[in-house]
Amino acid sequence: MPSESQASLPVLITGAGAPGTRGTIYALRHNPESRPVRVIGVDSRSQCVGRYLVDRFHTVPSPEEPFYADELLRICERESVELVIPQTTREVETLSRQKDYLERRGVRTMVSGPEAIELSNNKWKLIREFEKLGLPVPAYRFARSERELVDSARALGYPEVPVVVKPPVSNGMRGVRVLKDQAWDLERFLSQKPDGLEICIEDLIGILRRGDRWPELVVSEYLPGQEYSVDVFMGAKVQVAIPRVRRVIRSGITFESSLDFREDLCGYSIAASRHLDLKYAVGFQFKIDRDGAPKVLECNPRVQGTMVASVFSGVNVIWLGLRELTGDSPAEIPERLKPSCFYRYWGGVAVSGGHADEI
Repeated sequence: MPSESQASLPVLITGAGAPGTRGTIYALRHNPESRPVRVIGVDSRSQCVGRYLVDRFHTVPSPEEPFYADELLRICERESVELVIPQTTREVETLSRQKDYLERRGVRTMVSGPEAIELSNNKWKLIREFEKLGLPVPAYRFARSERELVDSARALGYPEVPVVVKPPVSNGMRGVRVLKDQAWDLERFLSQKPDGLEICIEDLIGILRRGDRWPELVVSEYLPGQEYSVDVFMGAKVQVAIPRVRRVIRSGITFESSLDFREDLCGYSIAASRHLDLKYAVGFQFKIDRDGAPKVLECNPRVQGTMVASVFSGVNVIWLGLRELTGDSPAEIPERLKPSCFYRYWGGVAVSGGHADEI
């Protein structure tokens, strides 16, 4: 019989179909304590890839449904789960509001409070919070109409220089566009794959006019330099930040990254996390401006899609967040991080005759 310290720890992860699910599972099962972990996955889609990667899988309603939390509780009771790790922005928003309700029923959720989540998920509000701290932010405007969009873009230098437009609340690059005059010519059309990012302002306005309402948009300075993601652990006694340069990004997902320990990014991320009252495992994204200064893009107040990369640098941020959630003392943080690179590739799960194989 295993001792109590060796007993398998049941953990539920939401959004089991999210791109980062395989990495989250790896981080849990390759924890520095070699603790056995039984992973239960849930998703609103019954045939998501995560169901073939976890130990047990359940389908749940979408997080906007009023009975989502009750269904999650029912699954936790059935699977003897007391710890939940949310992975998607929509679930984080819902579970932050239901955090106390779940905890009163014996289920702890690795998510910050609702006010912290609301500020962090809103790119417009996040920039303003960074400004309050005196941290660098891109030049920005807020547009609520077609006229304000045009005026904001011009104020930021369009069409002479590119300008970025995005909704205040979105993830996975949804709604993000780079305004660029004559964005595509014949040579680019024939030689490059379309990424859907660049567009001229006339074409964007044509799209937005087709809706039944004009969306709120953040219009900001275009940052031409390298992009960074910072994995952060925020504990009551210990905090650590691990910056990595995002060398290749496809559809908002990191495909190549490497550790790049920049003290400025560490300081900005931890200071902002404290100010926002963020807890557990969270992340920030920054981009370098024309003068070489990093400026904030967004915050992910949850497990990031490539947060597993922190494991190979010597700090398992996801596991630290889980330990903090249980009230345990944090594991020892190494004084120096290990140089590491992360390469994502296209794989899959083949299902045939009731059997699943990773390929």
